[in-house]
Amino acid sequence: MGNIALEIKQRLGEEWLSEIYRNRIRTMRTRAYRMQIPEAENQTQIQHTLLGVELKVGKTRINCPDLSTARYLQVFARLGICEVAIPYDITKISHCADQLESSWQRTLLIFDEMTKGKASRSKGKLKSHLIKQIREEIKQIGTGPQIPEFRQTTKQRD
Repeated sequence: MGNIALEIKQRLGEEWLSEIYRNRIRTMRTRAYRMQIPEAENQTQIQHTLLGVELKVGKTRINCPDLSTARYLQVFARLGICEVAIPYDITKISHCADQLESSWQRTLLIFDEMTKGKASRSKGKLKSHLIKQIREEIKQIGTGPQIPEFRQTTKQRD
């Protein structure tokens, strides 16, 4: 079972979801965010309400400040990843969400290609293992500090 996850990871290389998280997101200034969701593959939906944007994960609703943040969190919520790092600079969240969504869609395309002709039960087990692999890798990378670090030193010109 681990062979499919490993092969997809090798085919995607730097575009593998946890590699994007490790090398592009965690290297930025981020803050930790926790969602009260099950650690399993989840159905997600972004909803626009009168009060703003919500990410619906199963029956749980998570208020989001904007669509970019909802899209960003949606990728992780689908995979059942409860704790993630969010870029502190809100202008970078949309770009990160694009990269993560693209990685996830490419992962699914390669997965479908590799499991063509397999029984649906077998496919379900393989997909479940794939998601668990990604979840574990992201957990190992971690979320970083709850509140971003603020540098106190300033440089002044002479």
